[in-house]
Amino acid sequence: MAVLKVKFTKTKRDKLAQILWILNWVSVVSGIILFSLGLFLKIEIKKRNEVMAKGDVNSVPNMLISVGVIACIINFLGGKICYDCSDANKFSRWKLVMLPYIVCTFCFTFCILVGALMCYTMRNELEESLYLGLRDAIKFYKDTDIPGRCFLKKTVDMLQIGFQCCGNNGFRDWFAIQWVSARYLNMASKEVLDRLKSNVDGKFLVDGVPFSCCNPSSPRPCIQYQLTNNSAHYNYDFLTEELNIWVKGCREALLDYYTAIMRSIGITALFIWLFELSVLIGVRYLQTAMKNVLLLGDLEGESDGWLLENSFVEAAKYNISIIKNLGKANQISTVSGMNDPNIDVQNTNCGKTNVTTKSIPAAS
Repeated sequence: MAVLKVKFTKTKRDKLAQILWILNWVSVVSGIILFSLGLFLKIEIKKRNEVMAKGDVNSVPNMLISVGVIACIINFLGGKICYDCSDANKFSRWKLVMLPYIVCTFCFTFCILVGALMCYTMRNELEESLYLGLRDAIKFYKDTDIPGRCFLKKTVDMLQIGFQCCGNNGFRDWFAIQWVSARYLNMASKEVLDRLKSNVDGKFLVDGVPFSCCNPSSPRPCIQYQLTNNSAHYNYDFLTEELNIWVKGCREALLDYYTAIMRSIGITALFIWLFELSVLIGVRYLQTAMKNVLLLGDLEGESDGWLLENSFVEAAKYNISIIKNLGKANQISTVSGMNDPNIDVQNTNCGKTNVTTKSIPAAS
């Protein structure tokens, strides 16, 4: 029994073909939107690849870009097919192409759904990439004279100012590394030498943060050195007073920024998937209705259209049987009841009798 069978008159078939022609062109626009969203996300990630570790963070934008290009191609072809399907004579040229086209389009719409879901599952990979990338960027913050690292100071400073953040997890990350370059340390100062000697690794560690961590909207002048020393500042208690530096870590700030972008892209991709799925259902109805018109031979009469010719269970069993028999192409077919044509074939000597066979000479 056919699934979701609908009866179509010639007028309904023509209207369905015209509507699907328009919807396929709308789908071309949706493909351009997917391509643009993937390109936008790729550019946004590339802007801050200096503070990201190498990983699979580009898998989502690459997926969206690929799906967008394929959408434009498939829906452009679908528009041409639907336009020709309004005429039964033109449909005959597409009759063998329609079913493979529907199968390919179904796989393509599934890829859109996968791309939409990947926007929500990318958070963990992005968080790990940001954690490792920011850790290394802060570690090499002081290396302004080393090629390949000299740009990191500016990158981190602009990042902390733009996203109103400080450090990787927070401002205390700066306490555990030497972020002041040795060229700016007075080695003749006893305080500097004592601080270098007090550390096992010989690093100049301070309870201070770079200037880019300062909050310019704070009414108090920025306190970026001796943050944990209450006696170093007048009327100051770092445990109770609201610090005039950014408290949020840059990893959290960047993660929130990219999560908001990917959430919006994911919702848009889900709507596009639902739209593409509805177009695909319409194309399937048009294909089956036009096919039945040709079988009936009455091009002006009514015809049935459906999603599946048989029930879901029967269709599944049929497809499974096809898959099982794919590897049996060289074996004798028992499904169709046909026997091997080479069996029981009478041998002939072409009219010749008493033909002697030559024996194989024995090896000397």
